[in-house]
Amino acid sequence: MSRCLKGNALGDPHVRDVLVYLPPGYDDDDRRYPTLTMLPGFAANHRSIVQWSPWKPNTIERFDAQIAAGESAPAIVVMPDCTTRWGGSQFLDSPATGAYQTYLVEEVVPHVDATFRTLPDARGVVGRSSGGFGALRLALDRPGVFAAIASHAGDAAFEVTMRPMLTHAAIAVGRAGGLEAFAARVVDGGPRDAMEFDAIFMLAASAAYAPEPTAPSPHCAFPVDPATGLVEPDTWARWTAHDPLVRIPTHHDALRALRFAFVDAGDRDEHGLQLAARRLAAALAEAGVRTVHEEHEGGHRGTSWRYEVSLPRLVAELVGG
Repeated sequence: MSRCLKGNALGDPHVRDVLVYLPPGYDDDDRRYPTLTMLPGFAANHRSIVQWSPWKPNTIERFDAQIAAGESAPAIVVMPDCTTRWGGSQFLDSPATGAYQTYLVEEVVPHVDATFRTLPDARGVVGRSSGGFGALRLALDRPGVFAAIASHAGDAAFEVTMRPMLTHAAIAVGRAGGLEAFAARVVDGGPRDAMEFDAIFMLAASAAYAPEPTAPSPHCAFPVDPATGLVEPDTWARWTAHDPLVRIPTHHDALRALRFAFVDAGDRDEHGLQLAARRLAAALAEAGVRTVHEEHEGGHRGTSWRYEVSLPRLVAELVGG
């Protein structure tokens, strides 16, 4: 039960699951373990990470097999629930959605440390897409909580990666009769097409980046005019202020607490997040963070296999191996 999510503006549940994977051998001795917190992408949640398939292992099953084969040192994996009715929270505190970053840092982390045999100075956080953005922002906003991060196609370089989505969002919201009408309809069955998917992502991100809690539902400013498709400059400026690439140059002091960063994206990412990843890696290195950057074959979706690369690497960095 979360105290800081109770009474959130959307009326979303404040009783949340936290799934925890314990590695082989956890019950055999009193050893302590590093922890990896996993943040899913938009429109996914903690249960998506452990989704069963008859044809291929999920992320946790693959990581478990890597530990058993000696390909990774063991670690505890934490999978919190930070979803909202809009499909995601961007893992930030917002009066329009809830205090999800505070929930992670001040409730989930202490609960895990109190319940399991963790190493408090050996925490990592990893995520894809919106989850990668969340990992980056935790390093910037909450220095010292996590010692290592991995961002797979994490949201950044908004002018390049996000702005093209505004046209689709404007069309979908305009067809629905405006933002309030779209917000009321889309939660009944979800987005009906690709344009509506872009629009609900823009809605969720607007609630995180440009909240207006006293305004009518959905309690946020939208960055594009549905009637014309033109960008609303003031709202867009509020958005870009949250861009990790905008924040990194002013947060070098916070990043001194970060021991390692892994950044990647596919070379055919539909949103151009490989372009963002290149700049992120350079900016983190400029801030003095030891950073590994990789660009792999593939697009934005279907990249959960990249955790086979990042999770063992993060564990090795956390335990000094």
